[in-house]
Amino acid sequence: MAHKKDASISVDANWVKGELCLAGMLDKRMIELLQAIDRTGSINQAAKQVGLSYKGAWQIIERANNGAPKTLVSTATGGAKGGGTCLTDSGHALVSLFLQLERQHQEFLAGLNHDLSTDPDTLLLLYRLVVKTSARNQLFGHILAIQPGAVNAEVAVKLKGGEQITVTISLKAIESMNLSVGADALLLINSADMILTADEDQRQFVAKNHLRCRVLRVQQDNVNAEVMVQLPGGEILAISVTPLSVNAMTIETGQDLWAIFNSNAPILGVRS
Repeated sequence: MAHKKDASISVDANWVKGELCLAGMLDKRMIELLQAIDRTGSINQAAKQVGLSYKGAWQIIERANNGAPKTLVSTATGGAKGGGTCLTDSGHALVSLFLQLERQHQEFLAGLNHDLSTDPDTLLLLYRLVVKTSARNQLFGHILAIQPGAVNAEVAVKLKGGEQITVTISLKAIESMNLSVGADALLLINSADMILTADEDQRQFVAKNHLRCRVLRVQQDNVNAEVMVQLPGGEILAISVTPLSVNAMTIETGQDLWAIFNSNAPILGVRS
């Protein structure tokens, strides 16, 4: 089993997001276009500033003018800024209203995100949903203990079902990741870094981590096999084995086995 690097997980704390839209058509893109027209006096220049085509900008203006009770954009010739295009009083009023509502909208979202950040159970669920990784298995828990050694340290992570996993990381990582007992932790484990064994065989392995599990299903073809197992706490692991091993162990649904892996197999992640 190859040695894994320590990891720090960074996630966006803005869990709740949303764009303000009024009357099904007045959105941020339209308002930005109106503001650009007000600055430049030119639809062509305004379109370039907001990343729209000239035709696309005109379509937005036509939709805005047609949908509003009063004209928002005037295209009369001889404008003060030389472009012949400007916002009417109604256009200015609409932009002002939208910006005011946008500030209130952002304050509302900030309040929701603040409330979420104070609920540890909700945070644990959300962190799990946003983490993206190539590792097949993700386990969440909290740091139970940190035991420093001469070069490395052993970190005990307790899963939600009470199972404990030992992870070996460098002393330098302990400091740089600011690890502390009680902190939330994420473990990433590749499916090929674990092995499955039966009760009578598991004691012969010197690996630090022995997790009791139950087989949920076996997926295999002529080359590869993957066994899905469930831990007592409900977490599901995918473990890669050879079809030969599946047949030799007669692995089947409902069978109780042990998932075994070394302490340097998991990648330990914490919130940065």
